[in-house]
Amino acid sequence: MSPPASGLYPGLVLHARTRPRAHALRYRIFMLLVDLDEGPGLARALRLFGFDSPGLFSFHSRDHGDGSSQPLKAQVEAHLHAAGLETGGPVRLLCMPRVLGGVFNPLSVYFCHRADGALSAILYEVNNTFGDRHSYLIPAPDAQPGAVVRQAIDKGFYVSPFMDMDLTYAFTIRPPGEGVAVSIEVADGQGLLLSASFAGKRRPLTDRALFSAWLAHPWMTLGVMGAIHWEALKIWLKGERLRPRPAPPAKPVTVAPKAEPLPA
Repeated sequence: MSPPASGLYPGLVLHARTRPRAHALRYRIFMLLVDLDEGPGLARALRLFGFDSPGLFSFHSRDHGDGSSQPLKAQVEAHLHAAGLETGGPVRLLCMPRVLGGVFNPLSVYFCHRADGALSAILYEVNNTFGDRHSYLIPAPDAQPGAVVRQAIDKGFYVSPFMDMDLTYAFTIRPPGEGVAVSIEVADGQGLLLSASFAGKRRPLTDRALFSAWLAHPWMTLGVMGAIHWEALKIWLKGERLRPRPAPPAKPVTVAPKAEPLPA
């Protein structure tokens, strides 16, 4: 029997704003890669992990997608089907798990595969601190196993009160393997405005690894939320103005208009 695709990725978050006032931060977290087909089996095999059930660590489907009781993989495949993209393979989600029942994921990344195992698309699910959620679905027609994937899409969802809406996201992704890396560059008409990244190295998803991760990050959820609001306060104190908050997009998913990768 092959080992599970699911795993833990402890790593480092970097965040740097270039203008109009430079600002940077870095902090350590760990992320969970969960193959949505493996979830129930993982919960049966692990004492410290629950899938749609309580645990020191847990993954709850309602924290993602439309928040309903519909299976999360079915929701993702429905979006793929509506966009004319191939389905039938694994859907693997990179996100932070619940820790002692609490969680906040600014960004969760779904790696969506065809029946032959090749990457079909990446779905980027964004949460803001106002309780809204929106996703960007970008096809990956020429993705090669283990190769970096580069994609881009226009911003369509309000996240930071210090960022305009007329922006573009450029993603550089190294899909999960022995390591994983997610990098986002945010640009306007004048060029790069902000960059954010996460890079981590894989550890097997075991009770021992989970307990070690908890010892290293016992209050990770509170730490992430605290960092977001503390950094926002510092940006505001530097004189950055607040942007008005528009209504969320009418549709839950924005699909990239072109199924073309960015050049290397």
